[in-house]
Amino acid sequence: MSPTETADAKAKEGVKREISVEIPAPEVARETEVIIQKYQKVARLPGFRRGHVPASIIRQRFAEDLKSDVVEALVPRYFRKETEKLGMLPVSQPRVTDLHIHEGEPLRFKASFEVMPEIPVEGYKELRADKPEIAVTDEEVEQTLTNVREQHATFTSVEGRGLAEGDFAQASMDGKPKDKKDATTPPVHMDEVLIEIGGKNTVPEFSENLRGASAGDERTFEVSYAADAPDKRLAGKTFVYSVKVQAIKQKTLPELNDEFAKELGEFTSIDQVRKQIRENLEAEKRHSSEHAAKDKLVAELVKRNEFEVPESLVERQIDVRLERGLRALASQGMKMEDLKKMDLPRLRVGQREQALQDVKSSLLLERIAELEKIESCGTDPTIDLVKRQVRGLPFCGRSRK
Repeated sequence: MSPTETADAKAKEGVKREISVEIPAPEVARETEVIIQKYQKVARLPGFRRGHVPASIIRQRFAEDLKSDVVEALVPRYFRKETEKLGMLPVSQPRVTDLHIHEGEPLRFKASFEVMPEIPVEGYKELRADKPEIAVTDEEVEQTLTNVREQHATFTSVEGRGLAEGDFAQASMDGKPKDKKDATTPPVHMDEVLIEIGGKNTVPEFSENLRGASAGDERTFEVSYAADAPDKRLAGKTFVYSVKVQAIKQKTLPELNDEFAKELGEFTSIDQVRKQIRENLEAEKRHSSEHAAKDKLVAELVKRNEFEVPESLVERQIDVRLERGLRALASQGMKMEDLKKMDLPRLRVGQREQALQDVKSSLLLERIAELEKIESCGTDPTIDLVKRQVRGLPFCGRSRK
């Protein structure tokens, strides 16, 4: 007789499954004896030497603990055996119900879980993507070169006058929400920050209120942020800032000549720098083009192939996306106490749709790889699979054996 007897195995709906498992009494008794022997080796009870406590006493004193240990040992083991025998591939931890465990009787339980869905992939061989021309203009090269000069700019102090257009205020600042009832938005504090007066990236209120200020002056003013402000922590809110000007600075860019080129690395002329910049921009555009092709084709692939996705996989992907996002916020300087104040349930809801698409595309691409007997030889298996469908792009793959 099989060590397990399945009383019932049924599909609840879609990817959900439920099985009833019965583990024969002799198997339960054998596992119980093994666990009792482990208890005997470590149990310390009054009147008995360590390692010499009778099994009957162990059964009496640790009855509930023994039951828990037997369940922990047998349920996962026989759940796996039963699903393998039935040809099921669980993708979630089982939810165990109707647990029956009594001395001298079989151990019975029901397990509810999710399985991998059937994924009939259709229409992927017909998918095609445009192969855009990769071109870098002289203007793009010069703009990048300007950015490099900006990165190597020097700042000199100016005395005897106030801040003027184009100057930089070296300042410290504190900001907090005007609404005193707002306990969820953290305050802002920055030291040694450079604020360009009239700069294209400077919030207008900062330029307006700091223009004319001298070193040592402190200005207090309000800034109202638009509802679509890039920083979601500030969007739609009004902040009160106190800014103290520590010094006035003027920026000087390095001259665009061969000497500057030599400072940038192994270059002998500024024309070599321009050539390197052009090559880098072309590589970036090519990389972006491949990823855009991937996103477009995968989106179309998902659209053409509807199937139910196990909820456990979606939840797992939400965890991955949230963890990635929180790590990014922490790396940007967000404090742990502020991270803990975030509304995680709301964030999970916001990540759900994209997580669902992530899982769908991943399962579809894995299924295609299986059907085509290919595996990735690059850093991004998705790109490899997409390349096979894009005319003119070389496919990087090898047959699965």
